[in-house]
Amino acid sequence: MKPLFPLIITTTILTSCLATKKLSITSASQGIKGYVIENQGNRMPMKGIRQKISKGVVCTILVYKPTSINETIPNNISNVYEKIATKQLLSVDSDSTGRFSVDLPAGKYSLFIRVGKKYYANLFDQFNNIALFEVLPNQYTVANLTMNKGATY
Repeated sequence: MKPLFPLIITTTILTSCLATKKLSITSASQGIKGYVIENQGNRMPMKGIRQKISKGVVCTILVYKPTSINETIPNNISNVYEKIATKQLLSVDSDSTGRFSVDLPAGKYSLFIRVGKKYYANLFDQFNNIALFEVLPNQYTVANLTMNKGATY
């Protein structure tokens, strides 16, 4: 009985230490956070006229696997898409100020804004990837999105 007691105590201590270590790895916060604003009307700078300040909007942000322009069906309106061929991973709603936050594993993601039954994105990289953001371990990537479909420049 005496040799069994130290073995049980040692096993219990090692198991609790391993469980604590595993928990700290999986509870790391990372993902994408930012805000969405919408520009409307005449956005051309004019002498003597103050530029209207854009406000945050309530909308749904869709998170997709990395998406290039060739993996979409464009609409006849600039930066609006009818269909996206890559897989949608999740969606998140912005609050009344346009702010949003979503936890994601490390990796690259394309962000689209839901507009009715269509998708909006106006950011591209040199390889024609659409609104591509990279999440690094233990960090939040800032993604500030602007909807310009109602604005003229």
